[in-house]
Amino acid sequence: MPHRAVLVVVAWLCLTFVAAAQTLTFPALTGRVVDEAGLLDPTDRAALTASLADLEARTGDQMVIVTLKSLQGTAIEDYGYQLGRHWGIGQKDRDSGVLLIVAASEHQARFEVGYGLEGVLTDAATKIILENSVLPRFKAGDYSGGIRAGTARIITLLVADAGASGTTVAANVPVGSRQTHGTVPVPFIIVLVLFGGGLLILCAVTTGGGLCRFIVQVLFMMLLSGRSNSSEGKSSFSGGGGSFGGGGSSGSW
Repeated sequence: MPHRAVLVVVAWLCLTFVAAAQTLTFPALTGRVVDEAGLLDPTDRAALTASLADLEARTGDQMVIVTLKSLQGTAIEDYGYQLGRHWGIGQKDRDSGVLLIVAASEHQARFEVGYGLEGVLTDAATKIILENSVLPRFKAGDYSGGIRAGTARIITLLVADAGASGTTVAANVPVGSRQTHGTVPVPFIIVLVLFGGGLLILCAVTTGGGLCRFIVQVLFMMLLSGRSNSSEGKSSFSGGGGSFGGGGSSGSW
């Protein structure tokens, strides 16, 4: 009978945990900085995004900053690793992702570290960064300062580790995850120029200048459309499929 009671309790706890996990909702991964709580101004978001993009370009590691409106009644440790897995931050083959999570309403913050970075961003190292660089600024109401300082310390450690291990972007970053600026493919430009040039010559010989001007306008709009579509299709940020197991550290203020 005692053994049966224990099994019932364990089963109930497991079901409760699963139900809690299923009811969590996560913000959309809209970029390297997801400011759901609105703690950062546009200038801060832009500067942080640029720093994190540079980090990935130099090391292949992915870091995302997220500020939350609420932890939804869940411990920040549980929310953190589930969020990291949901977004897939870090490369799939290296699990090289890290999150800085700020839950201002609960006065909690956490560095969530992917499996592959736990040797560099140890629990002790991330705890020191939180206690010395992040939380004191949060206590003073300086959220942007705390986020910038903590992010800078993490970047310093990751860049130093990449340099010491001799890793390169080519080895670390899968081709599909690299960001590219929206440029029109060269073959598209060549075909457009040849086709447009032929039409212009034909209309100049057979019709007046009005039709020629119309064709020029149409070709110009096609060129702009191709550039816009190329930019939208290739510059978005997404996780690389990395996973998390609960490494990192938390703190409150």
